[in-house]
Amino acid sequence: MNILQVVPELNTGGVETGTLDLAKELTRHGHKAIVISNGGRLVKELTASGAIHHKLPVHEKNPITIISMVRKISDIIKEEDIDIVHARSRVPAISSFFAAKASRVPFITTCHGHYSAHIFSRVMGWGKFVIVSGNVVARHMIKNFKVPRQRIRLVPRGVDLEKFPFESKQQKDNKKEFAIGVIGRITPIKGHVYFIRAMSKVVRLMPNVKAFIIGDAPASKPKYRQELEVLVRRLSLSRYISFQGRCDDIPKRITKLDLVVMPSVGEETFGRSIIEAQATGVPVIASRIGGIIDIIKDGDSGILVPPKDWNALSDSIIRVLKDRNLRNRLIQNGRRNVEKNFSLEQMYKKTLKVYNEALSLFRVLIIKWSALGDIILSLPALKALRDKFPKAEVTLLTSSAGRELLSRYGYVDEFMIFQNREGLDGIKEILEISSELKRSSFNVSLDLQNNKKSHLLSFLSLAPRRIGYRSRKLDFFLNERIDGAREKMPPLKHQFRLLKPLGIESIPKALPLAISDQERVYAESLLTEGWVAKNQILVGINCSASQRWETKAWPIEKAAKLCDLLAQKRIRVLITGTKEDRPTAKRLQMLSRSKPLDLTGKTNIIQLAAIIKRCNLFVTSDSAPLHLAALLGVPFVTLFGPTDPKRHIEACQMCRIIYKRLKCAPCYKSRCSTKKCMEKITPEEVKTAVVELLKK
Repeated sequence: MNILQVVPELNTGGVETGTLDLAKELTRHGHKAIVISNGGRLVKELTASGAIHHKLPVHEKNPITIISMVRKISDIIKEEDIDIVHARSRVPAISSFFAAKASRVPFITTCHGHYSAHIFSRVMGWGKFVIVSGNVVARHMIKNFKVPRQRIRLVPRGVDLEKFPFESKQQKDNKKEFAIGVIGRITPIKGHVYFIRAMSKVVRLMPNVKAFIIGDAPASKPKYRQELEVLVRRLSLSRYISFQGRCDDIPKRITKLDLVVMPSVGEETFGRSIIEAQATGVPVIASRIGGIIDIIKDGDSGILVPPKDWNALSDSIIRVLKDRNLRNRLIQNGRRNVEKNFSLEQMYKKTLKVYNEALSLFRVLIIKWSALGDIILSLPALKALRDKFPKAEVTLLTSSAGRELLSRYGYVDEFMIFQNREGLDGIKEILEISSELKRSSFNVSLDLQNNKKSHLLSFLSLAPRRIGYRSRKLDFFLNERIDGAREKMPPLKHQFRLLKPLGIESIPKALPLAISDQERVYAESLLTEGWVAKNQILVGINCSASQRWETKAWPIEKAAKLCDLLAQKRIRVLITGTKEDRPTAKRLQMLSRSKPLDLTGKTNIIQLAAIIKRCNLFVTSDSAPLHLAALLGVPFVTLFGPTDPKRHIEACQMCRIIYKRLKCAPCYKSRCSTKKCMEKITPEEVKTAVVELLKK
């Protein structure tokens, strides 16, 4: 496996050390490790281990530089035949993300810090998986960066046990003078002030104690160290506390300590100096804060104290140094803790597992939010995808009605819903949906909706492969465009063309719709209330079409006459529709002498399916109930007008299609002054089709 890690620089620090350690382990286990950074002191050690280093100014925050890095990183990905791109810091992660997407290589991030929810930090949540060192960072990324919990991977940092050898407790017991160390950058969040104040109490009771502050202030904040030095002098602690500055050999320095203190007051995401001390056999006292509580079990592998409580800190220091049994217990348990949970080998194995998971996991986005009939028609395509990629994670961007229907099947793992499709006209709504799509890190986007908004959302998902039909509807947002969007062909064949690039050779029939006993009982109760006998021949009529397609609706006068014609044949008729169709249904009842049973607005989509399943036959225009009847295997008569049945219905034995081939049809207009195509369909010919099918 060829792994590319990207960090700003390779100088001292937890991020840099972790990058170096992982690169060494990868190389040692036969993998190819590549690191991109702006260089630094650790480059020599990195290359000496067999890893490869590419120097690029990926640390620079200049937008022009970030953009230029995309192409350069892409070139390295191609040159080194990279399998995984692993970004470990925000600024280089931006260019790495787009380079990985352009190269169709999985992108992974590691969150080393408690990032503010700044726009430039968002990229750290865009990885196919987001690695965190502890539960505190995991909760932060889930809550503030909206990273789905299932994409979080916990990989604690590891320490090289060969570099930090364990000293026996007998050697520790022979100490005559105790040395305490505080290791890390000198910044306010590290709590040096409270350690210094604690030492003023410790030295009064234990004058044989020396404290060493190991590390230095950032170049941008040199005055903070000076302030601490002033505090040390003011408290008369100069003979007890010394500032060591930056240390190039931490393992050697830790072996000379008897106690390591981490008095942090900020949200520490981890605590590398803690596990390094435990590995070496040095007891640890630390603040009960952030990710530290994931490392130390209080009183067992270390001591935890409240942050900023220098009295509690001083008491704990005195207690550990004076109580030999406690000190030895912390030493032994601390080493076992590191061996079990925080070794470099453990970190390597867990990280490699994430890499393998990223390579094997296939995430597919399918876009299909309307109309409900077309969503029903997409079922065979969804099943074909599931059959081809049984372990893939399939997400469907659809409507709430689509979710209600399709959740009955096992084809889709996750649904993304938006209620107001018109809201997509606003940039705010588009950005809200696109940010959710980006976080999912899809491999492929499959656009079954085929309009401007769906093409745009496909592009904003940042899926490396974006498949859809070539059209004049912003299809340049797709990078795999298929010809034949307007060809007259059955809907399944139309979908099949989009699935072919994914290696799907045929589309199977979808499974029957699962209707629960509760929904069947509800449907039967509606029929019982309407005095429908069990052995009565029952025909359902969908009395209208969607609000958008008024041209698909059959004139209500003709539907009323059909009800009377069927009643003469001792056929009971019921009317279905949404609550918006109630006025139409009431008018139909007024016009009809047979008074059909009105069920409009009384069912959801699945309850409607239960009603249709109970019918001997169903009559409908080109709408969702048509496709429900076909899915349920219920014979149906369908009336087509402004749309072409060749493009919207599959051939079947137990159905009749009534379609007047006028010169103006199919027009695909939702509004029409004459509606001749539907007007020319007579109740008599529909009755004849119904009776013929019922005889079969």
